[in-house]
Amino acid sequence: MASATASISSHPAALRDVKAARIGAGRQQVAAAPSAAAARGQRARAVRPLRAVEPGRQPVSASAASAAPAAPVVEEAAPAVPAAVDYEALARELEGASPLEVMDRALAMFGSDIAIAFSGAEDVALIEYAKLTGRPFRVFSLDTGRLNPETYQLFDKVEKHYGIRIEYMFPDASEVQELVRSKGLFSFYEDGHQECCRVRKVRPLRRALKGLRAWITGQRKDQSPGTRASIPIVQVDPSFEGLDGGAGSLIKWNPVANVDGKDVWTFLRTMDVPVNALHAQGYVSIGCEPCTRPVLPGQHEREGRWWWEDAKAKECGLHKGNIEKDGQAAPKAANGNGSAGAPDIFESQAVVTLTRPGIENLLRLENRSEPWLVVLYAPWCPFCQAMEASYVELAEKLAGSGVKVAKFRADGEQKPFAQAELQLQSFPTVLLFPSRTARPIKYPSEKRDVDSLLAFVNSLR
Repeated sequence: MASATASISSHPAALRDVKAARIGAGRQQVAAAPSAAAARGQRARAVRPLRAVEPGRQPVSASAASAAPAAPVVEEAAPAVPAAVDYEALARELEGASPLEVMDRALAMFGSDIAIAFSGAEDVALIEYAKLTGRPFRVFSLDTGRLNPETYQLFDKVEKHYGIRIEYMFPDASEVQELVRSKGLFSFYEDGHQECCRVRKVRPLRRALKGLRAWITGQRKDQSPGTRASIPIVQVDPSFEGLDGGAGSLIKWNPVANVDGKDVWTFLRTMDVPVNALHAQGYVSIGCEPCTRPVLPGQHEREGRWWWEDAKAKECGLHKGNIEKDGQAAPKAANGNGSAGAPDIFESQAVVTLTRPGIENLLRLENRSEPWLVVLYAPWCPFCQAMEASYVELAEKLAGSGVKVAKFRADGEQKPFAQAELQLQSFPTVLLFPSRTARPIKYPSEKRDVDSLLAFVNSLR
């Protein structure tokens, strides 16, 4: 099995000697088999918070670290993180806190037993916040082997900018080999991305988190309103286990959960930090190269990921504990943060709401008195939400023109019917029912701005 552990020697010297617990690595070994009591004492020392060794230390650059003498290893066990923390209450307490305040609290509580998960723009912001706290911090990343060249260049720039070494985790070589040999390089286009993500992302992450007591992510509620709307500031991780093993052994921090994407970018520009060059080419949410593309006008940021799949499938599994499905909140862990079903969308007097009998009547009519434009949608779908403004504006422009604009909710129990009779593959789907043609015509483009939709209607009315 291929090793996924980053070398401790790759870290600045001043930090190296006090980082006993490494991501994905086993604890330090002793020459002779210790007694049970001695083993417990060694274990407590091996995972002591970094700040317990040097309370006043600041992060150091690689050059400064190379000239500094190595800090001595203190053998006394540091005070453990309080076992009786009510993380649901803490999440409520921090609901109005700034990302910097949240980051400072997280690093203070867990020291070297916590690390920032790094991959994209929000995660650069996390590293910047960590630097601003003045506390030591760790960063790890998942190298799937399928990332864009620009992403690898970003990794290098971030390491140099902050004087850190990112702790990379890699997929198991034998698992990747078996997947590619049995299914080919691009099987995810045919049978979904979940299997590939499990091998290249989820399992390496699971190994990484087994070496930690807490981790910090860049999840935001507005990244995917249909699946991430209930992300808390801090929670007991409902999906993964930490260093001690078992349920409740890992804490998950989301400092930018309540921050809008535009505000993250304002912060990044203000602080003049490195960002992925792909953002300048229209990419917003960036993952592996085969599964990421730029977004178009009117599209939500997550629509650039796994675009061939249904909207609710656009998660890789790293944050499955925070995912909501069909408007239902993700399962609660020790501190649940559920939410009610998503409110309806496309609410306008210019948009007709069709029932199942209503759209069945449209299907049966061969000579309609006027054409109908209908969107098949699910209110929890972030891509439907993203086109709401343009669709309502289009409806208002077409009012009185002889074209009816309508909506039909096609999730839940209506989905099999919509798939069989209305050409539904993913949300949203836009259909034009011409006045003199029985079969509806499916809008073929992913450009959902007003002008593109209007051109489609005018070319077929």
